[in-house]
Amino acid sequence: MPKHTHEIRDPIHVFVRLDNPERDVLNSKPFQRLRHIHQLALTYLVYPGATHKRFEHSLGVMELASRVFDVITNPDNVSGEIRNRLEPLGKADSDAWRYWRRVLRMAALCHDIGHLPFSHAAEDLLPEGWDHERVTREIIASEEMRQIWENMTPPLRQEDIIKLTVGPNKVKDLQFSDWEAILSEIIVGDAFGVDRMDYLLRDSHHLGVAYGKFDHYRLIDTLQILPTPSPSEENQSGGEPTLGVDEGGVQSSEALMVARYFMYSQVYFHPVRRIYDIHIKDFLKDWLPGGVFTTDIRKFLSITDNEVTATLRKAAFDDGEPGHSHARRIVRREHFKRLYERNPIDVGINPEAGREIFDALSRQFGTDMFRHDRYSQKGGSPDFPVRMRDGRIVSSLAVSEVLNKVPVVSVDSVFAERGIFDKAERWLNENREKIIEPRKEEDANG
Repeated sequence: MPKHTHEIRDPIHVFVRLDNPERDVLNSKPFQRLRHIHQLALTYLVYPGATHKRFEHSLGVMELASRVFDVITNPDNVSGEIRNRLEPLGKADSDAWRYWRRVLRMAALCHDIGHLPFSHAAEDLLPEGWDHERVTREIIASEEMRQIWENMTPPLRQEDIIKLTVGPNKVKDLQFSDWEAILSEIIVGDAFGVDRMDYLLRDSHHLGVAYGKFDHYRLIDTLQILPTPSPSEENQSGGEPTLGVDEGGVQSSEALMVARYFMYSQVYFHPVRRIYDIHIKDFLKDWLPGGVFTTDIRKFLSITDNEVTATLRKAAFDDGEPGHSHARRIVRREHFKRLYERNPIDVGINPEAGREIFDALSRQFGTDMFRHDRYSQKGGSPDFPVRMRDGRIVSSLAVSEVLNKVPVVSVDSVFAERGIFDKAERWLNENREKIIEPRKEEDANG
């Protein structure tokens, strides 16, 4: 007897299950390409276990999205007010419910289908106006994927999949209903997006660190669709619907945000990991025609980490190849060393201390000898609704001191070529105070 449900073993979620039409998406060329895109770029050169791929992460996001959908659409978890505003709610097993559950699963599965080789490290190398979300949108609308959507029962509208995959912040030309915005939030939301949940759990597991772990089972079980809280206690209804939690889920949501903070500070912003991202980007600039990736989808899908890695290794041992110096630094582990990192004393004197130091070192020794890395984690702790035990709906920031105090992680570092590091370090120590001293503005009449 042929199987209609297929099980895939997963180290985070134990099993991920797909039916036959969904497996057609899994077997498509665009999705199979994700087997060859590292989740964390060259992080495996720092954490050897970080060899997992976007393929398994995408499966995990689909699994979590399904769990969240089933919880928040359970009639026992939906208030009459929300049910009236969002038609498919409270109708479990209806045609509309089943349609949107399938759309959500396929959007979650395909949310990373447009990632470049080495993921985010190379995203700046797309032409102006492009990012991996736009590439994802083009792939979902491609002929191969369109045929898969049309062969499903009922057929899926590719526009619906695109909306949920990318979200309203990245799709300005499509209108979102409240229902579509909620489903998109399940995948890419700042507070409870399952993309983030899975990558924190998965990255933590493969890297061998505990920072990214939190009680996602409890968190998901306490999720609800709630109206955004009103500033007035008399008005507890009417706000835009969004994902929130029961009061009992506050601690799990705190754990999620703290896990995110620690993973950024200890893993994603690790200085050696960051400089490898810079070196691979420099290599790709030299290797790619015109220094940018193509947006021709057929050609785009033919490039993975494998093709880049093969060329990288060749270039590392042949000074006649494009990007030789950058490839050598990666393959032979001759990466630039961190010479300066942001500190509160310098920032108190000059918020642009990192930039001033990079510019001064470049003038003294040459720009090619240094790299400046400045980046801030996007967004702080999100504000989401919490349903208290007495039925009132309040802001998460009003009930959680932890969420109010989770820092935003940022880096502001200067890296130096190894051969000049000691000399540059001595020079910087002798001149730091003068370099970071704020420049006096010239008198307007002078």
